[in-house]
Amino acid sequence: MIALDTNVLARLFVDDPDDAEANRQRVSAVAALSEQAFVPITVLLEFEWVLRGFYELPRDEILRIFRALVGLVHIHIEDRAIALAALDGYSEGLDFADALHVARSSRATAFRTFDKRLAKAAKRLKQATRVELME
Repeated sequence: MIALDTNVLARLFVDDPDDAEANRQRVSAVAALSEQAFVPITVLLEFEWVLRGFYELPRDEILRIFRALVGLVHIHIEDRAIALAALDGYSEGLDFADALHVARSSRATAFRTFDKRLAKAAKRLKQATRVELME
């Protein structure tokens, strides 16, 4: 099994006709996808940032891409249940990184933060891990 990095995922899921290098690399990325592959949770975190920050894709498009990725049966996502929980939080309006932090904290009694926006959104969404706002 191979592991895929953020750039490979970007080449697979984003068509950037103005980037000749990306277009050239897409052939290799598609070939890599034909194998059993592993995607670390840290790559998912960075991939969301690249899709949002670099490509400026809207949330619904990012969700479509992530759902397509996790739907591929030969792609093994690290901590798949946690990644899916984070995607649920993201689809409900949480920042993906925040949703991932909260989902990965499921063994804790609470996730404490100074981030008022996160605490308010998590309370509204009734996350499995309680998010507590610190003063």
